[in-house]
Amino acid sequence: MSCWVGFSRKALAGLLALTLAAPAAAKVFLTVDEALKLAFPDSRVERKTAYLTADQVRRARELSGVEVPSALVTRWVARRGAQPAGFAYLDTHRVRTLPETLLVVLDPQGKVARVEVIAFREPEEYLPRGAWYEQFRGHGLDRELQLKQGIHPVTGASLTARATTDAVRRVLALHQVLGGAP
Repeated sequence: MSCWVGFSRKALAGLLALTLAAPAAAKVFLTVDEALKLAFPDSRVERKTAYLTADQVRRARELSGVEVPSALVTRWVARRGAQPAGFAYLDTHRVRTLPETLLVVLDPQGKVARVEVIAFREPEEYLPRGAWYEQFRGHGLDRELQLKQGIHPVTGASLTARATTDAVRRVLALHQVLGGAP
């Protein structure tokens, strides 16, 4: 006998509809390569992997004020000729119940140059407009880089705003812990 005996056809149809609808909400906006080309035109970009020590993870958590979920850090180092052009870090985190992936780009001085949404799995109405991300530009890891301080909250997307702000703080702390250069 089937394990579905206790389910009605309507319940099965509803379960199937929910299962099939979930991936439809997922949206990939850019590939990592596309985002890196936008961030670093005419630059040579090299991927680097760092394995943080327990002390470095603790230090990044203290600096950022947010959780650092992994000791594995992937970043990209960009150069224009012999000059550094900047750094980029991927940060994947949960917004409400589903993940978001951001590419946080830092200038050679370690300040935020841009924030690109790579993928957003929550419903799009929870995604702030593109102009909202511009307010991160020029920020370093300081007290102003917080919601309701130097970062304006977003009505209807408060969890996304908090998750994004935390991600940017985490990236800046990781960059500092890694010495700002490879």
